[in-house]
Amino acid sequence: MATEKKRRPRRRTAVAAALAAALLAAGGVTAWRLTDRQEESRPLSTEEASRLALSRFTLYGGGPVRVSLTAEEGGGLVTEVHGVIDYRTRHAAGGYRVRGPAGTVDEGLVVWDAGGLGLAAAPAGVDGPAWEQADHVPRGGWASRPFGTGPLDAGLNMLAQLGADRPDNPLLLAQSGPRWLGRDRIDGRAHDRISGPRPRGAADRDTAASPLTYWIDAEGGLRRVTMRIAGLPTPTVLDLEGPLPDARLPRVPWPTAG
Repeated sequence: MATEKKRRPRRRTAVAAALAAALLAAGGVTAWRLTDRQEESRPLSTEEASRLALSRFTLYGGGPVRVSLTAEEGGGLVTEVHGVIDYRTRHAAGGYRVRGPAGTVDEGLVVWDAGGLGLAAAPAGVDGPAWEQADHVPRGGWASRPFGTGPLDAGLNMLAQLGADRPDNPLLLAQSGPRWLGRDRIDGRAHDRISGPRPRGAADRDTAASPLTYWIDAEGGLRRVTMRIAGLPTPTVLDLEGPLPDARLPRVPWPTAG
């Protein structure tokens, strides 16, 4: 099978309508686009709302966190990112791979923060995790840009925003319309599946579904987030795979550090 010609990462334009990062912020929630699809659901209990409100703070306090992202870009392209994020600095680094119907299209290193991302080729002859390899890329080796509108950029943006240095207000959060959708097991552990809040003032809040779904465990740990993007049949999947306290993030020119 012939391998497609490699190309430099660029802003994907396959998605006509993009999402903007949706946060569980006390006092208000920003969401991308509500959808008409609503699953069988019910309002959150007080205890469930409390765990959801705690989830971003639990993530923030866990130190560097191993994360992964899977995004379908359209046209048969699937992008995967595996990396580490430190929510105290909102700096993240890892490796990416773009696969097409004929195999790997592109791969390399990625760094990102709350305002954008940088892409680089992996340095030759350097072993170790991608976030450590990134420390060996010279300043001029990074191509940095603000977040675009494609599912990869939207997913990285969302990952950077998830941790928070204080719990959300569970009462305000419950009033913003999240719904309990069911319970699933991930890596042998039970998680409640909860639809995301809707923005303040959204019409038909009781019937419109959020594009975001969260998986929260019994201690308020956030394990997974999925994002439905208009025009794409498969949600972008963000996995938060647990703390990695010994991870060393690179000393790179972060995208919004100037």
